[in-house]
Amino acid sequence: MAAGSAATLCAAVAAPAVAGGTTTTSLPTIVLVHGAFADASSWNGVVERLERRGHHVVAPANPLRGLYNDSTYIASVLDDIKSPIVLVGHSYGGAVISSAAEGNPRVKSLVYVSALMPDVGESGMSLSARFPSELDTATKSVPFRAGGVSGTDLYLKPDKIHQVFAADLPERTTRIMAATQRPVATTAFSERAKSAAWKHIPSWLLVAKQDRTINPDQERFEARRAGSHTVEIDSSHVAMISHPDEVTDLVLQAATSAEPARPALATSGAGAATTLTGLAASSLLAGAGAVFLGRRLKRRKP
Repeated sequence: MAAGSAATLCAAVAAPAVAGGTTTTSLPTIVLVHGAFADASSWNGVVERLERRGHHVVAPANPLRGLYNDSTYIASVLDDIKSPIVLVGHSYGGAVISSAAEGNPRVKSLVYVSALMPDVGESGMSLSARFPSELDTATKSVPFRAGGVSGTDLYLKPDKIHQVFAADLPERTTRIMAATQRPVATTAFSERAKSAAWKHIPSWLLVAKQDRTINPDQERFEARRAGSHTVEIDSSHVAMISHPDEVTDLVLQAATSAEPARPALATSGAGAATTLTGLAASSLLAGAGAVFLGRRLKRRKP
């Protein structure tokens, strides 16, 4: 009888969720959207840490061709994901996820990492006009032509990347970033947002206090306006590279919040069983084991 009770207790403590006899262990998918002048490899440190925690991670290529184009593309990536989603954006990627998440009920949380977070009718340019930064002095314009379309790309000036974009990374790293940067079309910052999913989806925001690309006061303003769960760290603009642990922790907070509510275990007899976690579960399990072992030893006495 004691052995059966101990086994039942173990099952109650270990099972993450039970509904109709089915155990559910699924976690939300984490989608990481990079910003301007970068590619998905900027998330490498965060991806590694999230995968160690058991999460499926997707880091798609943000086209950087304009807010409407880019958010439509990222929305199509999200459409192929059938699990709950935690959607994360860095820098300009924040504007993209604010639009891409609109109308997708599987997006449960939004995370902004030193990011743009425009309201409807706002653009990256209109926000930066209110909260100036050093980015204007750090870019150069280059005309482009592709597939019958022409426009203007923005590049970071190589001699400005360390100072303005990534001051807490080694200069040898920022030299590589300068050589491999992806340009962004000016329409990424001039097109005005048509939706703002943060108005109805819970959000988390990381303020990079040493950010010279987006004014930290702009990041604080966005967080207050959206009612975001907010953390501030001493970081340059590229917090996901220089402080991957802190960024990962914030994403995990959002992921935990995004997990579906665990239903109570099926009732048995007059009382209902409760799923226990953490210290309480460990203590109860240890106590049950001690009782069971004590009974066995007692029966062995001559």
